[in-house]
Amino acid sequence: MPDDGMLARIMRVLSCFSDDEPAVGAGQIAARTGIPVSTVHRLLADLVAEGLLSRAPGRSYTIGARLWELGELSPLSLRLRETALPHMARLYEATGENVHLAVLDGPSPEASVALFVGRVTGSGSIPTLSRMGGRQPLHTTGVGKALLSTRDQAWLGRYFTMPLQRETTHSILDEERLRGELRRAQARGYATTREEMTLGNVSVAAPVAHVQGLPPVAIGVVVHLDRADERRLAPLVVQAARDLHHDLRTSH
Repeated sequence: MPDDGMLARIMRVLSCFSDDEPAVGAGQIAARTGIPVSTVHRLLADLVAEGLLSRAPGRSYTIGARLWELGELSPLSLRLRETALPHMARLYEATGENVHLAVLDGPSPEASVALFVGRVTGSGSIPTLSRMGGRQPLHTTGVGKALLSTRDQAWLGRYFTMPLQRETTHSILDEERLRGELRRAQARGYATTREEMTLGNVSVAAPVAHVQGLPPVAIGVVVHLDRADERRLAPLVVQAARDLHHDLRTSH
């Protein structure tokens, strides 16, 4: 087990929870973190007492309400998502499609992803892999490409030092081809993906101009290939990004 402090151990415990496994047992946590089982049990008891974790059936644990409550105090919730929701709702009303809001997140360019902080969908929208709080690759998602299009050459140089993972047969892994996509996105003000994250899905997304105090932001729609009218969708998405930027600047 690494020689680390209490906070680091707690973060390793919390990192055991995921989309695929929202409920995890003490034994699994011990195995994944390398922390002795006796220590894991003490940590879990303390986290439950503070409301950061909750007990679940089958002697497992889930993320607690107090942790969710604290997360809602983040500027990504209080400032960004709350301001963005009316714009996302209007974009949904105009398109009837999934609307996503994402930010650039990561300790370095090599480890950066698109963190989804808002989502509006409906019964007629195509299913997607995204969820609020979910993380997706930058190179295969519309919002991810839009975020990449805002980065300078030094940042991108570091980003491309890591091999890109293939999500579908249409994922773009070649650096020069992807750089060409980013140049086109910069020129026209929006990015697109075609079946690069999920087969049958097309995305159109635009970056939101920089707002002090917030990470890079992008907003976009995901539609089925058969309904992907880029000429109609792109102006709507770009206008939503502009309107959101205006409100973010004037409301704080």
